[in-house]
Amino acid sequence: MSEKGYTPHIKAPADAFAPTVLMPGDPLRSKLIAESFLDNPKLVNNVRGVQGYTGYYKGKPVSVMASGMGMASMGIYSYELFNFFGVESIIRVGSAGSYNKNVKLKDIIIAQGACTDSAYANQFNLNGSFAPIGDYDLIEKAVNITREMKIPYHVGNVLSTDVFYGDLQALPDYQKPVNLWGKMGVLAVEMESAALYMNSARAGKKALCICTVSDSLVTGEALDSDARQNSFTDMIKIALETAIK
Repeated sequence: MSEKGYTPHIKAPADAFAPTVLMPGDPLRSKLIAESFLDNPKLVNNVRGVQGYTGYYKGKPVSVMASGMGMASMGIYSYELFNFFGVESIIRVGSAGSYNKNVKLKDIIIAQGACTDSAYANQFNLNGSFAPIGDYDLIEKAVNITREMKIPYHVGNVLSTDVFYGDLQALPDYQKPVNLWGKMGVLAVEMESAALYMNSARAGKKALCICTVSDSLVTGEALDSDARQNSFTDMIKIALETAIK
């Protein structure tokens, strides 16, 4: 941890963040979580508009800060929180697109592992392929809480991709990512978890990704704005309860 805690992307006192940080992608969603779910939230970072807050949930300190979109952005913010601000656990909260016909809209995905098409792991100079996984303790807590809330959920692999708009028009169906990754049991696609899991492994810290299924790449279905908000609320409650257990 640096003396002041300041980094190129976070300007805050070294003790500004709670041991556990929830990380949505969107800075405005970070603000919404803080104002809607935390008691006495305080803005502790606003560099580049990436809002970070620390407050209390059921009397325990919890922080929330945006990660931005993609593994490059998640890689920066999770690295700085783990290595310069004393954060012990990061829980990503976001949306995912289903790659499995049994993973329905509004279902919760608890990412046990994160496959990736990214070269993010190359920086670690490993003689092989690293398998990024979530922290088992956090996974177990999240599963138990989701069961208690009686919300449909799935535990397994997600795909963290670098590409949102893939050039797929000319590909036959059997070569499209939804089918290639789907046949290997990958539940859904998102864009941040693998980098978070790799950074937590390198730092010796804990991480978990919890996602709501917002659309299906199998059926073409997608949630409307009201349904997205309702399922988002359930996901945040699961993450917050996991953070304080």
